[in-house]
Amino acid sequence: MSTPRPAASPSWLPLLAVAVTLLLWASAFVAIRYLREDFSPGALSLGRLLVAAVALAAASQVMARGRGLRAPTRREWVPLVAVGVLWFGIYNLALNEGERRVDAGTAAMLIQLSPVLVAVLAALFLGERFTRWLGLGLAVAFAGVVLISFSTSTSSDHDVLGVVLCLVAAVAYSVSLVLQKPLVGALPAVEVTWLACTVGAVVCLPFAPQLVREVAAAPPASTAWVVYLGLFPTAIAFTTYAYALRHLSASSLAVTTYLVPPLTIVMGWVALGEVPPTLAYAGGVLALVGVALARRKPRPAPAAA
Repeated sequence: MSTPRPAASPSWLPLLAVAVTLLLWASAFVAIRYLREDFSPGALSLGRLLVAAVALAAASQVMARGRGLRAPTRREWVPLVAVGVLWFGIYNLALNEGERRVDAGTAAMLIQLSPVLVAVLAALFLGERFTRWLGLGLAVAFAGVVLISFSTSTSSDHDVLGVVLCLVAAVAYSVSLVLQKPLVGALPAVEVTWLACTVGAVVCLPFAPQLVREVAAAPPASTAWVVYLGLFPTAIAFTTYAYALRHLSASSLAVTTYLVPPLTIVMGWVALGEVPPTLAYAGGVLALVGVALARRKPRPAPAAA
């Protein structure tokens, strides 16, 4: 008599996880922009990650009581540490500094080049074909980035640097997504997020003195926003994203983040009164068109008679 399989998760749960992730990540762009006057990029990264690490540690302990966790193997620790350094460390530092120089909506549009980068990494490291559509999409998306860069540049080079930093964040995100896919297939989403987040917090520990000084000087509302960033866009959103990644392919999940820029633009307009320049909209559309072209599948060859 065969052993019965465990009940599968409802099909709507991954979609709900994606929706939660997109809403919370869109709000993160606005919160980071709001906090730029009170917290430096390094202190904000460390504060956000410390709050998230504590919350995720508590959640992991609850799961451990139900025997839902296991210790990662040595082989699994390598991508875990890499994801922690890249996604939770470098991504946060680059994005926080970038949003001091460009508005929240423009930053969100630049991050959406990640699906193209994911496709390139899949072609290089996972054996997928590099199609002509992928090459065309990369060219169009790059043109969109150039247009955004010109639209946000002024007499100084500060805004162009902001664009570059957002692109660094996009690269860190893309590499991390490819590395995280096998991990969430073997480990619970909460555990993967907790361990990677803890690694990111360790990377940002040199900014601890800045964090102490800035928390002491910041208004209580700003400190509350740092706690919000740690609990919701980090602890919850990264966990729901990891859960969705367990049930969906990396490329199809990356495509869903196209909804983040319009959500961020609306939130930024309501909360901050910020609207990206007109050319930034055109560049964002061009970048998304490039991503769509890159994800287009070639027609299968006709079957022989």
